[in-house]
Amino acid sequence: MIYVSRQEHFNAAHKLHNPNWSDERNREVFGPCANTNWHGHNYDLIVTVKGQPDPETGFVIDLKQLSNLIREHVTNQVDHKNLNLDVPFMQGKMASTENLVVAFWEILTRELCSISSAQLHCIKLYETPRNFVEYYGE
Repeated sequence: MIYVSRQEHFNAAHKLHNPNWSDERNREVFGPCANTNWHGHNYDLIVTVKGQPDPETGFVIDLKQLSNLIREHVTNQVDHKNLNLDVPFMQGKMASTENLVVAFWEILTRELCSISSAQLHCIKLYETPRNFVEYYGE
């Protein structure tokens, strides 16, 4: 099995806020991430697929096609957006990095078969250089 990864980048704003809690409780749990006026991140997204190389091309996947797929269905939907307000697939969900990566997985799993027989293996989403989430669809 060969694993191939593509990295993309986007910027987005959000806040962490549980509407069932008081403002005080939200600040206690989420700290500055509960800022009423939002806050932003420069996200890095790494999508890893797995498969066997095509005997004619030697590719598991055409990385240009993977990049186009990620941009069309994921990063263009969230780049320079407010994740809480502007992104339909995040409506009604806590805009955490954990929930965001699961939503990306659902989208990419659905769309990947249109360009390749490769399977989605892992999505890694960096919120900051030191904070990131990995998801394997489990």
